[in-house]
Amino acid sequence: MSIGVIAEIKPDEKRVALQPGAVNDLVHRGHAVYVQEGAGNGAGAPDQAFVDAGATMVPTAADVFDSAELIVHVKEPQASEIAMLTPHHTLFTYLHLAAYPAVAEGLMASGATAIAYETVEVAGALPLLAPMSHIAGRLSTQVGAHFLMAPNGGRGVLLGGHAGVPRGRVVVIGAGSAGLNAIDVAVGLGAQVTVLDVNIHALERVMDHWGSRVTTDYSTRTSVLEHVSNADLVVGAVLVAGDRAPIVVDKTMLPDMQDGAVMVDISIDQGGCFETSRETTHHDPTYVVDGVVHYAVGNIPGSVPVTASRALSNATLPYVRALAEGTATAVDRLPELAGGVSVVDGKITNQAVAHALDTEWTDPRTAVGVG
Repeated sequence: MSIGVIAEIKPDEKRVALQPGAVNDLVHRGHAVYVQEGAGNGAGAPDQAFVDAGATMVPTAADVFDSAELIVHVKEPQASEIAMLTPHHTLFTYLHLAAYPAVAEGLMASGATAIAYETVEVAGALPLLAPMSHIAGRLSTQVGAHFLMAPNGGRGVLLGGHAGVPRGRVVVIGAGSAGLNAIDVAVGLGAQVTVLDVNIHALERVMDHWGSRVTTDYSTRTSVLEHVSNADLVVGAVLVAGDRAPIVVDKTMLPDMQDGAVMVDISIDQGGCFETSRETTHHDPTYVVDGVVHYAVGNIPGSVPVTASRALSNATLPYVRALAEGTATAVDRLPELAGGVSVVDGKITNQAVAHALDTEWTDPRTAVGVG
């Protein structure tokens, strides 16, 4: 099969979907790989590395779309990219359609097959979302600490405190992959950490790992308000795979928070879990509502494209290998891919996405021709 890799055009996005090593693997298996010139420059993968791996370099994204059947991407396709999709294309990328209904409409109109990394599920785990969740979680505490500094708009608190000075208070809402990594960095920085979740087993895992260094509480509106009111940094890491993230901090809670406190919404690419969140960019990452600094960058791992690209390419390669043999064959051999199949021939084929968009759902296995 012909496989294409295009340069990312979402603002401040420098990741590349496949690393040269993955390209070499695919070429060795007999596939043709077309890479847009400059696609890997920001991710430590220059054009010559792709040439050495056996890729054919082409000047523009249009050339990739013209040459390839399977397009491997990082972020949700932008309008100019959607315009180049045709029914013979399969797009494999992060989609987050619950947060981007216009993208869903464009994909449906294109007739292409679109498969989302974030809803491929294996035994309750999300293997293609996990590496970016880990990175986003770690970065959430890191950027939160940065914006807590007074010159950056924060209340001037050092998370680790000092002798005779209390430690900063971090509240992490959601104890999944992203939340666990946010906790790990917060504990490492010496902060006073509280974790909220509606899953008791998730909270038990937190206690088993960090013990008395972390406080856990069951997440209700009352407990959330209690903890965020005194927090220096709040990290929102709530996920419902494929669907819109639930709101856990509403706008009525902000006046009770401390001026200069920071809220980092990791869930923003699923619509956000803070009512006052709106997507921002690395170039202009924060804004203030009721004295509270909001950080809601939609591609947090894009700030570390060398690390993130390698992690993503490692995770997706087995599935790219399978899809290169045909979508129906891949879904039949790797049933978890059915959860990722989101749009086929103008139809929404993921139940959570259909729910979020309030539209009809079509079974993905039927849609791709698997009996």
